[in-house]
Amino acid sequence: QVQLVESGGGLVQHGGSLRLSCAASGRTFSNYHMGWFRQAPGKERDFVAAINRGGGSTVYVDSVKGRFTVSRDNAKNMVTLQMSSLKIEDTAVYYCAAAPGIWPPPGGAVAYVYWGQGTQVTVSS
Repeated sequence: QVQLVESGGGLVQHGGSLRLSCAASGRTFSNYHMGWFRQAPGKERDFVAAINRGGGSTVYVDSVKGRFTVSRDNAKNMVTLQMSSLKIEDTAVYYCAAAPGIWPPPGGAVAYVYWGQGTQVTVSS
C-alpha cells in the first residue's frame, strides 16, 4: 500500500500561482511513477501531469504546458505540482496518484493504483 496525502490547494486569483504537494508513505515511493489528475464539478477526472520514478521525465496535458511543473523528491517521499498563470478553467479537485510499471503509464487513470483524497483549487476572476 502507498498512502498519498495532498496539500496546498486553496483560492487564488486568475493569473496567480499555487504549489500542490503530495506526501507519500508506505511502500517504496521511488518504485512508482507519480501523476496529477483533476476533476471539475460534473466532469470526468482528467490527467494533468506525470513524472517518472527517477524524476528525469515528465509529461503534461497540452492545456497546462508552460504553466505547470511537476517535480519529485524521492528522499522526502514527495511530489509537487507548481502551478502558475492559473486560469478559471483550472478550478478543480486535484489528485495525486501512483502508478507501477512502464513509463509513461498507459491508459490514463486506470494505470494508477494508489490515489490521494484530493485538494480543492479554486481560481477566481
